[in-house]
Amino acid sequence: MEPDVESLPRGGFRCRLCHVTAANKPSLQDHLQGKKHQRLESLRAKRQDQELRSVFVSGFHKGTSAPELSEYFQAFGGVASVVMDKDKGVYAIVELQDQEVMGKVLAQPEHCLGGQRLRVKPREKKEFKYMPPKKQGSAHHEQLSPEKLVQALCQADDVDAQMSQLVQLFELSESERRLRHLLVTLFQEVFSEFFPGCAILPFGSSVNGFDIHGCDLDLFLDLEKTKTFQASAKGPPGAQAEEGAGPDSDSEDSILSDIDLTTATVPEVLELVAAVLRKCVPGVHSVQAVHSARRPVVKFCHKDSGLLGDISINNRLALCNTRFLQLCTEADERVRPLVYTLRYWAKQQALAGNPFGGGPLLNNYALTLLVLFFLQTRSPPALPTLAQLRELTGDGNQAIVDGWDCSFSQDTSRLVPSANTESLCSLLAEFFRVFGDHDFAGCVISLQEGRALPLPSFLLSEVGAKLKLGPFNVQDPFELSHNVAANVNEKIALRFQHCCQDGAKYCRSLQYQRKSSKGKAWGLVRLFQPGVLEAGELGLDGLLITIPFTLMALSPGSRQQLCQARDFRRCWFDKVCAAITFVLKDVLKCSCTGPAGEPTEQGGGEQPIVGSKHPRSDEGGSLSVSPAKKRPRPEGPAPEEEESVSWSCAVWHRVWMGRRRVRRQLRHLGSPQPDAEQEAGSLEVEEKVSEAIIQQEGDSMGSEPLLRFTACARVGGGQEDTRTLLCFTPTPQQGLLFQDFYHFLQGFLPRMVERYVGRAAWGGQ
Repeated sequence: MEPDVESLPRGGFRCRLCHVTAANKPSLQDHLQGKKHQRLESLRAKRQDQELRSVFVSGFHKGTSAPELSEYFQAFGGVASVVMDKDKGVYAIVELQDQEVMGKVLAQPEHCLGGQRLRVKPREKKEFKYMPPKKQGSAHHEQLSPEKLVQALCQADDVDAQMSQLVQLFELSESERRLRHLLVTLFQEVFSEFFPGCAILPFGSSVNGFDIHGCDLDLFLDLEKTKTFQASAKGPPGAQAEEGAGPDSDSEDSILSDIDLTTATVPEVLELVAAVLRKCVPGVHSVQAVHSARRPVVKFCHKDSGLLGDISINNRLALCNTRFLQLCTEADERVRPLVYTLRYWAKQQALAGNPFGGGPLLNNYALTLLVLFFLQTRSPPALPTLAQLRELTGDGNQAIVDGWDCSFSQDTSRLVPSANTESLCSLLAEFFRVFGDHDFAGCVISLQEGRALPLPSFLLSEVGAKLKLGPFNVQDPFELSHNVAANVNEKIALRFQHCCQDGAKYCRSLQYQRKSSKGKAWGLVRLFQPGVLEAGELGLDGLLITIPFTLMALSPGSRQQLCQARDFRRCWFDKVCAAITFVLKDVLKCSCTGPAGEPTEQGGGEQPIVGSKHPRSDEGGSLSVSPAKKRPRPEGPAPEEEESVSWSCAVWHRVWMGRRRVRRQLRHLGSPQPDAEQEAGSLEVEEKVSEAIIQQEGDSMGSEPLLRFTACARVGGGQEDTRTLLCFTPTPQQGLLFQDFYHFLQGFLPRMVERYVGRAAWGGQ
């Protein structure tokens, strides 16, 4: 067998020289006698011959030229070529005329050039490896390096120009658009042969106005006319196919005769689509039907360009979404720069990932909708709501897709020009300000209505019962029961707000607003630098922990009762305050002082709350809080006072340290519990952990506590804000010790509050 050939474990052969696989010996022989293999064999022999008569030279002065080296070695005989090290110029490969000349060079005991002693040795012999040439016209555009991006942005005149420059740097080039158009045309021609009357329709980032280099090609295969054609072909003799459906052909009969498109399942049709792609579309490979996706697709890769794409058959709503995004970009020229800027910012801060990608990050579609919602809610609005666009639709233009009303005017000439004249620089700063303090968990962002829908009333609606809620709720404009940000977890939602707060702070600085005259980073360049400031730095308002509205922790019955409560926010706030009390006093064993200065026993007794007249307990042993006190109100109508509840606390033991280790110890000492039981009793488990830490430290308390602090809880600032804002103010000079305790509370307290309210009784509210 040829030395370049190896047998494969599952049969067949592989040519190691050409990286080609052959199924059998005849195919292998054809390859070995073919032009490619012969050419590479000749090239390998040539390279090996060059190695045998080449020397590696170093030690010469930096800046020595190839002609100087050639002239020196010509004293020993002919020199074929000199290849210099391009990067640093510290070595060279000198190819001599033949091995006889090379023998003379190596026999010379010492070589000197320009007063420098040269180091000369035979060239190292390397295994010949064939590297296929890079194909032209690849869809993978050369990555824009951070250095080039910074250079381009710093040359702009102002932030508005930087944002416009960003679009030009990231959007598809004309050649990339032309390639995608040609592929769509090719797919249309091929699929029309097998599915008469079908249509291949691009959607998504390639055509919605927010394209970037290398984005996938998303295609929708519309088979409605094909179904009509198939039904008419099976009708009475003489029945004709619908006009425009296409004539009969052998290929149509062969592929449609075994399947009824009207009754076939989505996986069956997708497998048929995959078969057409594999066998009939030139230049397509890596075809795979993915049935498990929310919208099943057939994925493919175009070989010559490297372009990735997918075809779906039941995603007609995506066409509506695409056209809506297109309309928004046409309605206001500021939309694209703002979206491109915020997408790149979110990517740099590790907040957003690929469109519809897995994991807890925001997808690009959700972030784009958030930007459009922001523009809808400006004063005056920069974009119309979907409801306003629907009013411009004629009576005969109603479009129902998958049961959803997708009607809206797609004619930009009918839109009333916006009176909003804010600059891009100002809009970006306002975006950060608005969403740095937005109650994402307590509302649903609606682009149809152009407002944030309060969660209690929304949940009582038919759509609200179906939408999957989470820490970040953005409603799809058309499929109203779909939360496009449902995958986002609490950690990412909180980081998004922290990053927005940092962005808003930076946008108030001169480094953002003015171009640097000293060549320093300014404007978007500083904004795009990865990493955010650590949340919770001590300021005028102390240290803040936000406790989000977490309906998902409640049972369906409790959820219904809470949403129907007359004073929904008050009921929720009271429960959260009761939970905070329980966690601080009973779980973490802090001693607390009530409104009149009465101390409470550490770890026992009822906890008086600032503003409560009488402490009381709910049935079942869950601690409840009476209505928080309000300031006296003058006669007559007046704005509602802000409700607040306060605690004055002391910490006597380092109950925040080593909890995981102690938890493991308790698990080993006690009888193992089932996971579900341990999950349900996590509050009790955490109590035992604190008790064990106190016991290990020693029961005796010193004359002074380790830490003293006050905590003040209040409802979030907006009228419909459901969050509880808990502000901690430590006594002076407690330094890093309180910072450690506070950072522990940031993760521990919201989690324990959620556990508490999830098991608390909600009757009688």
